[in-house]
Amino acid sequence: MARPKKEQSLRRSHPVMLRFTDTEYERLSFHAEAARLPLAEYIRRQVTGKTVKVKYEIVADLPELKKLIAEFGKIGSNLNQIARHFNSGGIHLQEMRKKIGQGISDIYEMKYEVLKMAG
Repeated sequence: MARPKKEQSLRRSHPVMLRFTDTEYERLSFHAEAARLPLAEYIRRQVTGKTVKVKYEIVADLPELKKLIAEFGKIGSNLNQIARHFNSGGIHLQEMRKKIGQGISDIYEMKYEVLKMAG
């Protein structure tokens, strides 16, 4: 099925040709890419005075951070095995069960915080 046509008032029918130096073009391309917009849309927003939000993404690629994330996963798995033991009828105390549940949720929260920091 074909895409519905835009209303006549919403169509862009006036092309404008511009020429840029290599430096100007590189600068525009860099800013458009940082804003995650196509070059034409970036220029259109700049010309019409609309806001252009640049989204910076900081990525930490630290081996220590990756090890820490892996350790969180292992600890969480061990705690899940203990919880499974209790749930399947193993010896359990209510207070111990509550602490284990809290430990699991704390570890998952820490893991997601570390993942957010890592990008």
